[in-house]
Amino acid sequence: MKVLVADKFEKVGVDGLKELGCDVHVKADVKAEELPALVHELDPKVIIVRGKKITEETLAAGSGLGLVIRAGAGIDTIDVAAASRLGVFVSNCPGKNSIAVAELVLGLMLSCDRRIPDQTADLRRGVWRKGEYSKARGLYGRTLGIVGLGQIGREIAKRAQAFGMEVVAWSRQLTIENAAQQKIGYCETPIEVARLSDAVSVNVAATSETKHLVNAEFLAAMKPGAYLINTSRGSVVDEGALLQAVQDKGLRCGLDVLANEPSGGTGEIKNPILQAPGVFGTHHVGASTEQAQVAIAHEVTRIVQSFRDTGTVPNCVNRLARSSATYVLSVRHRNRPGVLAHVFKVLSEIGINVDEVENIIYHGAEATCARIHIDRAPERKAIDAIREGNSNIISVDLSPIDAARSKDR
Repeated sequence: MKVLVADKFEKVGVDGLKELGCDVHVKADVKAEELPALVHELDPKVIIVRGKKITEETLAAGSGLGLVIRAGAGIDTIDVAAASRLGVFVSNCPGKNSIAVAELVLGLMLSCDRRIPDQTADLRRGVWRKGEYSKARGLYGRTLGIVGLGQIGREIAKRAQAFGMEVVAWSRQLTIENAAQQKIGYCETPIEVARLSDAVSVNVAATSETKHLVNAEFLAAMKPGAYLINTSRGSVVDEGALLQAVQDKGLRCGLDVLANEPSGGTGEIKNPILQAPGVFGTHHVGASTEQAQVAIAHEVTRIVQSFRDTGTVPNCVNRLARSSATYVLSVRHRNRPGVLAHVFKVLSEIGINVDEVENIIYHGAEATCARIHIDRAPERKAIDAIREGNSNIISVDLSPIDAARSKDR
């Protein structure tokens, strides 16, 4: 299996792929706009990236491409809709960088409170301003609000609680009971988190629903002088509204991500928010610890091995959770060539589409049961044609999809 590593990737991961017998091509420095030509040339089965953009042009450039793996959690740099149209799986490595991001959140929060970057900058210029920097509030006893209590959010909560902070949170999946189990205050809305908190950490995925989740209304609800930490994606925050809130309310910010970042590892960045007093930034490095990247490399290797050996893709983000099929056609048959070809021919002739097929082989491999998910029920004469048209067919049963699922359970 040919694998293209088109981004920075730990050596342990490259070695692991080679141990699987993969033909690995490492092109970490390739630019996003150069990827279509490279994919056309190499025609890999798998592409591995970290932050590099994967466009529809890239996805369509190789005839054999079957899987794109994001060596990280977020998938907003991959055209998932195009991948789905082209029949390419997209997978990621959720949770493997949770601790790394949580550690950075605490670092950014401390920077907001103690203004460590500003103090360092002054000292490097030979400026001593002890009186100015002796005005920190301290984190102990303060309330940290977490917007998005996934794996990263939970790791942040544990560390904040170790600092003696109270934690409140909002998340789509969070219940009052789950919050109580984690000793976290439950909030019904993100606005409630903003209103109650001395510091807010934003940890949600970048989607159309979360675009500018932190907007003027959210920022107006925050306490004057509160801290905002964003390590998710730049699109989640309305930077114009944030700059206004920094100026009007004295908010302090720790930003690891921005709305418009340079596409490569180096470059120039001009953003007014970075020039505002009390705004501290890092270079989108939340997941960039050695521990996190090694864990991600092992997970990528596991995904590739599963894809190669079984065709299944762990952590797949674009497999339809439930197809449009309404019936299951169960065909028990002797394990002989041509049986399924006969079944599919009959279904094709009457215009019935097959969504999914599962072929279960019985012990001894003499007989199998094909469970064929179809979009509508065939008429009785079609079922008879299937049953009677091949001598190796033992039985044919038709069940509504929900009834079949209940039976399986």
